[in-house]
Amino acid sequence: GSKSLSDGMKKVPSTKRETAAGFIKQVAKEFGFNSNGFSIYQNRNKTGEIDSKTSKSLSILKIKHGDMLYLYPSGSVGVPAEVMDTAAAHSSTSLPSTSFVQEDSIDQYLAKQDGKIYRNRDAQLCRHGALGKCVHCVPLEPFDEDYLNHLDPPVKQMSFHAYIRKLTGGADKGKFAALENISCKIKSGCEGHPPWPEGICTKCQPSAITLNRQRYRHVDNIMFEHHTIADRFLDYWRKTGSQRMGYLYGRYTEHKDIPLAIRAEVAAIYEPPQNATQNSLELLEDPRAAAVEEIAAKLGLVKVGWIFTDLISEDTRIGTVRYSRNQDSYYLSAEECITSGYFQNLHSNPCRLSRDGHFGSKFVTVVATGGPDNQVHFESYQVSNQCMALVRDECLLPCRDAPELGYAKESSSEQYVPDVFFKDKDKFGNDVTFLARPLPVEYLIIDVTPPPPSPTFRRWTVTSNLFILTRCRLSPQDFHSLSTYLSQSSSTSFLNIVSDFHLLLFLVTNEVMPLRDSIGLILEAVKTSNEDLAQTWKKSEQWATIEQLCSTVGGQPPSSLDYGAVGGPSAASSSSSAMWSCLHCTFMNQPGTELCEMCSLPRG
Repeated sequence: GSKSLSDGMKKVPSTKRETAAGFIKQVAKEFGFNSNGFSIYQNRNKTGEIDSKTSKSLSILKIKHGDMLYLYPSGSVGVPAEVMDTAAAHSSTSLPSTSFVQEDSIDQYLAKQDGKIYRNRDAQLCRHGALGKCVHCVPLEPFDEDYLNHLDPPVKQMSFHAYIRKLTGGADKGKFAALENISCKIKSGCEGHPPWPEGICTKCQPSAITLNRQRYRHVDNIMFEHHTIADRFLDYWRKTGSQRMGYLYGRYTEHKDIPLAIRAEVAAIYEPPQNATQNSLELLEDPRAAAVEEIAAKLGLVKVGWIFTDLISEDTRIGTVRYSRNQDSYYLSAEECITSGYFQNLHSNPCRLSRDGHFGSKFVTVVATGGPDNQVHFESYQVSNQCMALVRDECLLPCRDAPELGYAKESSSEQYVPDVFFKDKDKFGNDVTFLARPLPVEYLIIDVTPPPPSPTFRRWTVTSNLFILTRCRLSPQDFHSLSTYLSQSSSTSFLNIVSDFHLLLFLVTNEVMPLRDSIGLILEAVKTSNEDLAQTWKKSEQWATIEQLCSTVGGQPPSSLDYGAVGGPSAASSSSSAMWSCLHCTFMNQPGTELCEMCSLPRG
């Protein structure tokens, strides 16, 4: 009979005498496809196609039990979207098959790239002609460790797609390559003994885990599209001294400095409702979560990570912060690693080579903390797939008195926990295996390189620190705030003014006049940077009503909201009754003050 494996894996029964045509009909029935809607090949590189019209038996086609076949939808190209696992009865044939996996667009793009590192002819070492190649100039594979180690800075982990090329290379072209997700749970369905804690056997018992430093990373680089995105996020800490957390929304692109690498480009930071103090953060239920995801999707953005601050002011006169995260303390605490693992499990990475249809995650953790120069630095990390498995199956705990240490849970009558080990050197320099009780979290962390902020991106330029919905502690977010935001904006075009994630969210979710059903045009204008579309929406009845509401609460006629004039903002924007940003340290000061509260320099 047919056996169904987890998340779409199937075994298709057949016999030696089964014809190819009959077998393909059985596969179509098993997957719910049309018989002519797909093709099956004996090799991953789309060779050895099984003809659906032939009357030859599977034994004549040399298909036997345990063989792997590959299913492609009609007209598809490149690497298979499906790996199928099937088994036959009698002298059963086993063919692997999974459900179709829709990978991210960046993964589909990189899968089609050559990826090899091409080198020029070396004038000193190469002894051949211009058209020849030798060991000194032959192209290198994208996973070449010597090449990666000689980059500036050196790359410790290869990119995930380079790792896939390494798996699928060699003589068998990756015919048997598969990425297995780790499971720390007892396999269900074992009937030879009573359930845990009364019984367990080698068939259902999860394997022990030895933690290794991961050799690849799913994201190689992260950057902000504009430096003001980060400055705006930090402004909450500057004003209150409390820590802050936000979700990073952006897109994944190719990072060309490393072969087949992925970069996360951050276009906006959304700060969910939270209780914040100088030493802690607590996330609250977010009533706007669905609207945030809807707006992001229409803008072509996805949630690429999360960011939090860990900042302690050292000298307020010169604006320095304490350098606390280093090799003598920790880079990420165990609790932060567990939180990162939780988020990465929520945002798993679709992958065609995994039987589960997903493997790892492209979700990045960014920490705003003090650097060696006592200035604010951004450090970015991911946690390993092993850490994700330990967190998912609730096997990892933080240590109360040592933030740099985690603790692998012990088995109890409610839960079986496999043994977790890690390797380290003893005082004599020998490799020794230790039980992960406790566990240095450095075994779970992967570095992601953050470059310095780049001011070249014009889209999403921040024009004001006033309008962030969840910062009610600093100022109420209502139409009065919107009126102030519009009147103080120094943008020269309407498109730049509405290219603000929090402003768009307010327009959709405010209780007075939500524009959820009529904001599609301006979202498309922002997504495509189309000023004409923005001007068309500006003339709509909805925006006219918004202007009228702003003028009512702001005490000025709509015409004075001069946010589209070449000369910049209206005269009202320079009023002493509004908050102002210091030109020297960007600190937002209260109305009526002439000296910056942060750096004590004059307003001008």
